[in-house]
Amino acid sequence: MSSNISEQGDRVSMKFVTLVSIVAALGGLLFGFDTAVVSGAIGFMKQHFDLNDFQVGWAVSSLIIGCIVGALSSGVLSEKFGRKRVLITAAILFIIGSVFSAVPNTFNEFIIARMIGGIGIGITSTLCPLYNAEIAPAKYRGRLVALNQLATVTGISLVYFVNLWIAGLGNEAWGISTAWRWMFAFGIIPGLLFLVLLFFVPESPRWLIKQGRAAESLPILVKIHGETLAKQEVLDIKESFKIENGSIRQLFSPALRLALIVGVGLAVLQQVTGINAVLYYAPEIFKQTGAGTNAALIQTIFVGIINLLFTILAIWLIDKVGRKMLLLIGSSAMLICLIVIGAAFQTGHTSGPLVLVFILAYVAAFALSLGPVVWVVISEIFPNRIRGKATAIASMALWTADYIVSQAFPPMLNSAGPALTFWIFGLMALITVVFTWRKVPETKGKSLEEIESLWAAK
Repeated sequence: MSSNISEQGDRVSMKFVTLVSIVAALGGLLFGFDTAVVSGAIGFMKQHFDLNDFQVGWAVSSLIIGCIVGALSSGVLSEKFGRKRVLITAAILFIIGSVFSAVPNTFNEFIIARMIGGIGIGITSTLCPLYNAEIAPAKYRGRLVALNQLATVTGISLVYFVNLWIAGLGNEAWGISTAWRWMFAFGIIPGLLFLVLLFFVPESPRWLIKQGRAAESLPILVKIHGETLAKQEVLDIKESFKIENGSIRQLFSPALRLALIVGVGLAVLQQVTGINAVLYYAPEIFKQTGAGTNAALIQTIFVGIINLLFTILAIWLIDKVGRKMLLLIGSSAMLICLIVIGAAFQTGHTSGPLVLVFILAYVAAFALSLGPVVWVVISEIFPNRIRGKATAIASMALWTADYIVSQAFPPMLNSAGPALTFWIFGLMALITVVFTWRKVPETKGKSLEEIESLWAAK
């Protein structure tokens, strides 16, 4: 009888946690949509605004300047006002950015609109996985936090189809004058959905306890763990906040320095291995192999589908295989793919399916590893008392690296050539393998409080 009650309670708690996590992960949908929408629009915009190579990079990377600001501010704001309120603000900023990205008269107006939307994306990219980590049971935390990455690649895949559909509504002249505007405007729909659903999720129980509002957190934790475990969870969380006051200075203490190195290191390596250069500029890369505009957009859809399918596989594996093993397997496969892609461009063997096949394999390897796992690790390795601020630092490092790569990619492609460009990304993948092997601990199945004690033991 008691066993049946326990199983029923588990089902209820997992239903609650899954529903809440899905809503929070919709922030990832905005993240994916807004970062990838430019891939289909940039060719039209280049002609509409008569952009040079630097301006093409700026059109893409201006969003990331906003993301850096959003990520940096998210820690302080979420510690003061709570995760939920700041996420609601981020949704509003995203909607504003989508509206004004669609209606600019000048290139500078477009840049400002993208920065505003980027602030919202920077906030959601930091707080959505953090929120999920704080509300998920240890047993399922990996897959629930990774839902954020699934939502991200769903947004990326969705936008590739949307871009192709919109581009097909008119001729080339219509595309240059109007199609790219509708591509950005479409983002208003997921932005509104995210905003509405956020009003139905609770505040993070760990943040409530930190604010001295344990009584408000208990009903939330009961829905997650059941009454007995929830009371113990409140005591454990309270105890974790007694150790120190949560200042940034703690991150540089011997006990937490390694956690900071792992968080920031993985964040930077996720970007400098080149994934967003491929996602942002996929049609332009495929045009380098001789594909026309429509063929390049269709091949880009294959990228989105592979990204989605292998992210789903990663969510299934992350709490079974573990974080570290997925990172090692994925980054090793990325290294091989990048070497082959560079060699294909170097030798001129780009007219067949070779480049497309290995770019798809590269995306699959990333989606299985660095894509979801980095966000999971960043959201869980820092102590309760400083998690918001520390996650914001790691997220800011990620977006800064993303900015550098996305801004530098068009000039690199034209000056150094695609072969050397992809080999540089390959070198970064090799560094990722070594860094993961030497520095990244396994956190599978551990509670956030157990992970915190892990650093103290090193």
